Amino acid sequence: MINSELPINFPLEEDLIKNTDVHIKPETFSDMVAYFITKSLRFFADLLFKKKYGHRAVVLETVAAVPGMVGGMLAHFRSLRKMIDDGDFIKELLEEADNERMHLMTFIAIAKPSKFERFIILMGQFIFGAFYTVLYILFRKTAHRMVGYFEEEAVFSYSEYLYEIDSGKIPNTPAPEIAIRYWNLPNEATLRDVVIVIRNDEAGHRDRNHAFADEIS
Repeated sequence: MINSELPINFPLEEDLIKNTDVHIKPETFSDMVAYFITKSLRFFADLLFKKKYGHRAVVLETVAAVPGMVGGMLAHFRSLRKMIDDGDFIKELLEEADNERMHLMTFIAIAKPSKFERFIILMGQFIFGAFYTVLYILFRKTAHRMVGYFEEEAVFSYSEYLYEIDSGKIPNTPAPEIAIRYWNLPNEATLRDVVIVIRNDEAGHRDRNHAFADEIS
């Protein structure tokens, strides 16, 4: 989880390969459905954006910010309805949503979305928000597993992004001020540094959502 009020250690070089090869193999029918949805969305993202990683991130981070907010809201209502304390779980989901929102704010400063991409964001948020709400109400385990797979793909995409930066195909521009403040990065931080900390965030969300799915019977 990310707490913007606490200092975050700047990633060392050895962290570049940390947790990037994790994949939970689908075993149950629920897992297979979650994996199929993820791969289907990945196919369309690759088709639409190809190697425009900054613009891909703008659109996908908008979608990524939905599950935590939906899950946190529904867990909040469940806590009230059942009169049980589920505060830590609710807090973690809402922090996840806010963290993904900050990813979006960062990439808006980097990529400058077009009107067409803003339209995709609007439609994607509406459609996916409605879909995920229904999925979470009916199949909570599948919903968390799907987010785990989403984050696996996010980690992979950011690794590709890093490769493009390191190979010189994408300029390693200075990090935007919003990213420097949020992750407490050095003033001389670059785009590469931002991609690293965001990838680490996604790896954490991946592991937690897979863990949530495992805990649900």
